[in-house]
Amino acid sequence: MQLTLDQVSAFVRLPLRSLRHEYPNHIMHVLNDPQDILSPRTLHPVFYGCYDWHSAVHGYWLLVRCARLYPLLEQQDEIATLFDEHFTTANMHQELAYFQAPGRAPFERPYGWAWIMALAQELETWQHPKAKIWLASMEPLVAEIRARVFSYFAKLSYAIRVGTHYNSAFALKLILDFARHRGDTELENAVVNAALRYFTGDSNYPAHYEPGGDEFLSAALTEALLMADVLDAEVFIDWFAQYLPALADIDRLMNPAEVSDHSDPKIAHLNGLNLSRAWCMKKIARHLPESAPVTSTLLAAAHRHIEAGLPHVVSGEYAGEHWLATFAMLALESAN
Repeated sequence: MQLTLDQVSAFVRLPLRSLRHEYPNHIMHVLNDPQDILSPRTLHPVFYGCYDWHSAVHGYWLLVRCARLYPLLEQQDEIATLFDEHFTTANMHQELAYFQAPGRAPFERPYGWAWIMALAQELETWQHPKAKIWLASMEPLVAEIRARVFSYFAKLSYAIRVGTHYNSAFALKLILDFARHRGDTELENAVVNAALRYFTGDSNYPAHYEPGGDEFLSAALTEALLMADVLDAEVFIDWFAQYLPALADIDRLMNPAEVSDHSDPKIAHLNGLNLSRAWCMKKIARHLPESAPVTSTLLAAAHRHIEAGLPHVVSGEYAGEHWLATFAMLALESAN
């Protein structure tokens, strides 16, 4: 399955609408005093839409990614207008100030942190004449989060292996991509060392317990995706063979999750799981021998997961529409 320009345009329409859509809003907010009782847009003048902060961040990522890869996209001017409105020095200063207030060290850790870095990477790659201006506005926030990555993973004794926002491997993967893009050797080494510390010795991963009822990531596959980028090619092949030795027999991993209620914000996470699994499967397969049975197994499973998840991206249900297009983009784009 390959993305068409019409599909990309349909994906882009979702964050273009949702990034200005303040309510409903699932706010994660530590109140330090009565003066902190403020509206989402007052607290987060950039990332107030898309139902929650992290979805807003990767909503912007999606817009940049699509605008960069598809220059004929009809919404190019709309995307630039949205960035002009929101990516200002004053607005980003307020976003940074939120992070620096007392009691907010865990805010959006690590999922939102990783997406901030992914967004910065996309802006740095985009050739739009204003992209460097928009990127400059968010650099202080990027620097703040970069510093937090070092301290957090240094003290995180055990990897978090859930299929939700706290997953360690997913965040480390995005941060690693950012570090390598920027040539940030110090950050790259920190990520690689954390990954090796957490995951090198894993074998016979119990992937048959997946999925949990509200998961949008596969703990098994995100770990393998990260290790494919961390380990040397031959070492990864051997590691993966020990990690998931009977992959084809794990029905609950190889087949799409069933979604009983697409309007429920938590249960609808499973639509995202189907798409994020497909992304992982396709990328992992590229690190395995083309002729190996496990490679074709992964690619066939990825196709099934895309077929299950894609119809629910543009659905009319805000529970999914505020975020699912990001993972549909990852699952489908040929450049990924």
